[in-house]
Amino acid sequence: MRVIKINYPMALAEMGGVRREISLHLLEEGEVKEGDYVVVHVGFAIEKIDEERARASWKTLEEMFGED
Repeated sequence: MRVIKINYPMALAEMGGVRREISLHLLEEGEVKEGDYVVVHVGFAIEKIDEERARASWKTLEEMFGED
């Protein structure tokens, strides 16, 4: 997911037009900035990733589950 807005330890993130509030508790404060991409599991950002990896992951999900 792409981080839209941060109010540490929470953030608003977006993926495929869907926005969710996520927790940044598992990452160091300041590690993630607005515009960064993160892997989210059960509402928690668990890893910061680069844009290339985020796009590749999104492409894989589309191939597996379709574009809807």
